[in-house]
Amino acid sequence: MRAPVEIGERALELLGGATGAVIADYAQMYWLIPVGSAQYWRCLPKVQALSAAPTSHIGVPPTGHNTGPVLHWRVPLGPDCYLTETPLLRGVLAQAVAAELGPEREVSR
Repeated sequence: MRAPVEIGERALELLGGATGAVIADYAQMYWLIPVGSAQYWRCLPKVQALSAAPTSHIGVPPTGHNTGPVLHWRVPLGPDCYLTETPLLRGVLAQAVAAELGPEREVSR
């Protein structure tokens, strides 16, 4: 799941310790979620489920690379920190989009 950093940072605050690993690269943040788990999400402005795109690639930083702005782990990958629960992530991203862009910005798919 990809979101711009301004939405992603707000989502991280809302998720707190419930987030899984997050990759950051300049102005984008990427959450790791189970493949296909966001397939039927209603669209959120500026947020994209990469598995929904015809072809998607994402760089994965080396372990221990935890500072940016270039490709790095915003929330490091670890044995207890891997995937983010998809419904929870959807809810906080919707809240973050509304906070950053204003309410009523969700569009149906």
